[in-house]
Amino acid sequence: MLRTTIATLAGKAARRAARLKGGGAGGSALPGLVAEKIDPAFLAHTLADVPGGIVVVSGTNGKTTTTKMLVAILRAHGKRVFTNATGSNFTRGVISAMLAEMPLRGGLEADIAVLELDEAHALHFGRAVAPTHALLLNVARDQLDRFAEIDHTARLLTQLAAMTTDGVVLNRDDPFVNRIATTLAPDVDVTWFGLDASVADRIGELSEHDSREQEDFAPPAAGECDGLLAPIDEESLRITFGAAGEGGALGPVTLRQRGLAAMINATAASASAKHLLGAGFRHEATEQALRTVAPPFGRGEVIDVDGTPLDLVLVKNPAGFTVALSTYASTPAATMIAINDDYADGRDVSWLYDVSFESLRAKGVALTSGVRGWDMALRLQYDDVPVAATETDLARALTTFLADHEGEPKRIFTSYTAMLALRRMLGERYDLPEMGVDAPEAKG
Repeated sequence: MLRTTIATLAGKAARRAARLKGGGAGGSALPGLVAEKIDPAFLAHTLADVPGGIVVVSGTNGKTTTTKMLVAILRAHGKRVFTNATGSNFTRGVISAMLAEMPLRGGLEADIAVLELDEAHALHFGRAVAPTHALLLNVARDQLDRFAEIDHTARLLTQLAAMTTDGVVLNRDDPFVNRIATTLAPDVDVTWFGLDASVADRIGELSEHDSREQEDFAPPAAGECDGLLAPIDEESLRITFGAAGEGGALGPVTLRQRGLAAMINATAASASAKHLLGAGFRHEATEQALRTVAPPFGRGEVIDVDGTPLDLVLVKNPAGFTVALSTYASTPAATMIAINDDYADGRDVSWLYDVSFESLRAKGVALTSGVRGWDMALRLQYDDVPVAATETDLARALTTFLADHEGEPKRIFTSYTAMLALRRMLGERYDLPEMGVDAPEAKG
């Protein structure tokens, strides 16, 4: 329709202007705002003709990584997939991502849409466009000023599931997500993912311990489409479908990310792909996709800094930070922690006191930075973690950190907005791909 065409043209012009001003790879919400002002139903009009449906990925932790893995698997099966690859997971960010791919005449040239959405903004999206499928990952305390406690986040995901028309994929090991199955209409298909029974004792590594203590919880029996994770080591895994592997198995597969969190994300993505593709699901194509997909920017991304690795690790809540510390505990490195308190980070940083930093005690922390750099240094002091210096200016902190630890493996744990700034600086220094644009994939 004419209004949508005009909105597309105006949004593309806004995107071009944003890029000329250094706005990156299209993740800014401005182009989406412009398009939506002209055509308030832009989302619905644009996504109406996507034949394979609309998949929404949501939950507290792992959205960006899981979305990227699912997209890679579907593309390995020959599907044309639209996704919001920059990680801008508000509705206007989705529109901005659309504008980057749409021809001037409008319309998305895609077989299926796979969209990462913030838990609250997923409902705004669902009111505009009903998802055909939803992948719901987990619930943990996050951005207390926005989401309050975890029961509220669980209600948001329950409402999203109610908006979904065809099927949902749920985490069988998270009671806040598992119980959503009891609220669904009978004609909505349910697929599950989770840990294999052989590693059930590791559930606490993926969720906040206090979220399960009061639950009389029994996971559902696994069906032949349900994905169960069996880790082999820190980077390799097997995924079986069904309690006895009656739906087949994937692996061994070695990921380009390490840790249990990356593996459960791979399991969620694989179970979702099997759910979506049905009989067309191919184990070999899925394994190859998982082997080659690179970590999203800032989520365990490994950056070559003059011949030595720098791990850039997003941390945004107690569960995520705890998992990150556990993931990297076996490989100490010079460490910097950068914490901001902008809207996208959450203004309330009291959650830092729910994380144990004892694993950093032996080597210490070289530098704390960000708006809350001094708060982070104080928090570390309570755990007897030595801090060599604090510099709240991120640019100066990064320059100092790189210079003082030249030739050493390095690691930066960082909140969301600090990660965006640091990744941009590192990209300029080391000629990295723009955020949301992949480097060439590894082969094999």
